[in-house]
Amino acid sequence: MKNLAVARRYAKALMLIGKEDGQAEQYREELGALAGLIGREDMLEQAICNPLHDAQDRRIVLQKVIEKLNLSKVMSSFLLLLFDKGRIGFLGTINEFYQKLADELKGIARASLVSATELSSEAVDKIKEALSKMTGNEIILDTKQDSSLIGGIVTKIGDLVLDGSIKTQLLNMSESLKKGESV
Repeated sequence: MKNLAVARRYAKALMLIGKEDGQAEQYREELGALAGLIGREDMLEQAICNPLHDAQDRRIVLQKVIEKLNLSKVMSSFLLLLFDKGRIGFLGTINEFYQKLADELKGIARASLVSATELSSEAVDKIKEALSKMTGNEIILDTKQDSSLIGGIVTKIGDLVLDGSIKTQLLNMSESLKKGESV
């Protein structure tokens, strides 16, 4: 839990700098690119994050990666600060928080939609439009299928869960019957 708080704090600090200098979107791309690269390349992650390797050597590797990716001065300083403070291992989590903050800044909300069957593009568009009206944000919708839902859909936006699945309705009925309530 402490690690999440630390990651959130660094992401917010970078966002404040991005808002101030108008480069929030550039920092989103740079941070995402480096976090993605380190996430994909285990050897690179070990070379930068593993404390069993010499700290100076790990810092040099990070500096070389920064140069190769041609990152901005602010991003370079931010990454080296993370390294110096022993927080470079949190880069993936910091990136996740930063991406959410950057979305909020642009008025974008990310949502997931799980349905029992494949939905038509018209249905997905209507759901997207309804969620957009509900939140006041542009919605980026990630759709998946799960046949265990039996029917209906489950939508998540942040902490809000809208569960209209038949599976949940049946579970609720079952609980009500167990308690002796009328259905």
